[in-house]
Amino acid sequence: MFKNYFLFYYLFLACALHAQHKLTGYVYGLEGTNELPLAGASVYWENSTTGVTTDENGFFSIVHTDESTVLVVSFLSFETVRLTPDFSNPIRVVLAAEDATTLDEITLTKKREPLKRAIFSPRNMTTIGSEELLKAACCNLSESFETNPSIDVNYADALTGTKQIQMLGLTSPYILFTQENIPSLRGSNQTYGLTFTPGTWVESIQITKGAGTVTSGYESMSGQINTELVKPLSAPPFFVNGYRSLNGRTELNVQAKQDLSSKWSTSLFVHANQRTMKTDQNKDGFLDMPLSDQINMLNRWQYINPEKGVVGFLSLRYLRDSKQIGQLNYAPAQHKFGTQFWGGEIQTDKWDFTLKTGYVNPDIPYRSLGFQTAISRHNQDAYFGNRTYDVTYTSFFHHLVYQSILGSTQHKFKAGLQYMTDLYEEKLSLGNINRNEYNFGGFFEYTYDSLENFNLVLGLRVDHHNILGNFITPRAHLRYALFDNKTVLRASVGEGRRISSIFAEHQKFFGSQRQLMLAAPQQPMYGLLPERAWNYGFSWIQQASLFTRPLELALDVYRTAFTNRVVVDWENPSEISFYNLNGDSYAQSIQLSANTSFSDRVEFRFAYKSYDIQTTYRSGMKRAPLQPKNRWFAFLGYATEPLDGKQWRADATVHRVGQQRLVATNSTQERMANGFSLLSSQVTRQFSDKFSVYVGAENLLDVKQSDAVLGANDPFGASFDTSQTYAPVFGRMFYAGFRFNL
Repeated sequence: MFKNYFLFYYLFLACALHAQHKLTGYVYGLEGTNELPLAGASVYWENSTTGVTTDENGFFSIVHTDESTVLVVSFLSFETVRLTPDFSNPIRVVLAAEDATTLDEITLTKKREPLKRAIFSPRNMTTIGSEELLKAACCNLSESFETNPSIDVNYADALTGTKQIQMLGLTSPYILFTQENIPSLRGSNQTYGLTFTPGTWVESIQITKGAGTVTSGYESMSGQINTELVKPLSAPPFFVNGYRSLNGRTELNVQAKQDLSSKWSTSLFVHANQRTMKTDQNKDGFLDMPLSDQINMLNRWQYINPEKGVVGFLSLRYLRDSKQIGQLNYAPAQHKFGTQFWGGEIQTDKWDFTLKTGYVNPDIPYRSLGFQTAISRHNQDAYFGNRTYDVTYTSFFHHLVYQSILGSTQHKFKAGLQYMTDLYEEKLSLGNINRNEYNFGGFFEYTYDSLENFNLVLGLRVDHHNILGNFITPRAHLRYALFDNKTVLRASVGEGRRISSIFAEHQKFFGSQRQLMLAAPQQPMYGLLPERAWNYGFSWIQQASLFTRPLELALDVYRTAFTNRVVVDWENPSEISFYNLNGDSYAQSIQLSANTSFSDRVEFRFAYKSYDIQTTYRSGMKRAPLQPKNRWFAFLGYATEPLDGKQWRADATVHRVGQQRLVATNSTQERMANGFSLLSSQVTRQFSDKFSVYVGAENLLDVKQSDAVLGANDPFGASFDTSQTYAPVFGRMFYAGFRFNL
């Protein structure tokens, strides 16, 4: 079936009507000692309408005429570089933050910041670079946001050790997760999917607050998180990472890359982790972290032919993950589905295939055509005590996009088509529930860029869904800059909608004796209406100085207002009800943040966040449970001056979590849980450009929730509940590891 697909991705064309010859080249950015291609860098002739954008490999081709005098190269978070003509082909530009003078190669010595807020984009976006990911253990994607104040990391339950990502006060189902711009965390992947992407595979992460782009889909409500994986072309020839924690987790990552020719490169990623040690630091008789075993393999292929304008990517991945949860003495072979000990197992098998190819025609001005396809299958067999939940989820995704300009480079547009199929097969005590979704949509997005102080993006989608019917999704983003981009103002508005997969998204409720209540589980969408919400946002960034050091201040204000929502109601101690919203539901977020550096070697970040999250339940309007009203964040990092590849790096991160509302249970009344503070730290010793070791600790203050498992003495009784987890259950945890690359 794949012979019918031709994929075109990340391609940007150079043009002018009076071409005489072409200037080609590559634009790179420094990441430590590595030079990484910069996709999306602007390359244009000053005082003209002729310009291009670099492709995924940093490549550009632009027509050079006699009237072309100054070439301008610019990229997000870098100063603009202006070059004179008479270059030899191809030129090579390595960007950082200072101008340089050579023509054939320009190297700017100040490196790009590993955590950087966009200044020139109309979207409120933060990029996490690979160096930032090294500041924590970062064993998987769910653990990659600890040093970033835009994302909140919560604990999903007291059984699985799974961390839950939140943005603007809303959990991950309302965030659009993409992997290289392909939707990745959907359907049955919602609960555990973040743990299936190892941190060492990640090249960078882009976090966008508020309404996302219409080119990515209609589901984004509170934001979008896109993950870029390490590309075969830029990967090191060989890389090994080992990790061991005192709570029994062992991890090994091996990566190898081979350049088969000047055009073909391939890379193999192998990840394995295991936890065999039983721990119970809060003394409730239940495992603090599950016993686990995972093998994860990814093979990537990359083809690039700059002369003919052809580029392509192909990826194949397979994963097998096993978890054992429950009481310390639970043995599946002896106690499965019995009543002597409470326990469970979760086994996941997942494979996926993605293909992206592209073609560049240098003779057609400023146009690109892209197509990408992805197929994945996720199979989970699980039981929680005497409750079973098996789910098989198959997804097909096809995306076609065309990009060009309207008259000049200041007016750009994207237009395209998207087709998605989602097939669900769920087996649980309520019966077998099958659901097939088909969606075909088209989108148009217009971008205006004044090249100085004003940017505007207007997007519109029209979709036909076999269950939702026909609907329109509008999105808008604008940016206005003052005082030579020292003050940046942004505003955004957009609508999103989605179908709630209530069982896959709320598997933590299977670890409870509460009864699951819904009106019509066998009907499409479980008898529930689709969720719809509008997101409104405002952002202000101010560049200043503090004691001659650069200081960045930011204010983000966002509100997500639901016109319909699937209410998850557990106010009744004996049941969990799912029903349609009848009233108001909203999440309002205010964040104040400051970033500065006390010296060239010390960086500091601080943030304060205030949340107002309210939903109308059958018992009235209430603040959402397990949602703190206030959060504080502080990060301090230090690095010595690199000398012959040797360096010391150290950092510390503090999270202060405010009070949270806990719902009533059969054994406790509704109450407010006290706030707490979390401290983590890591020290890295870089012995050379090839080898480093690191030691660190999470939860250094040894915060533990003693009542994470309610009714632990009688897990088959009515009071048993593991879903009200608001703090760590595992206590203080130390770890160590090494990294080696060629």
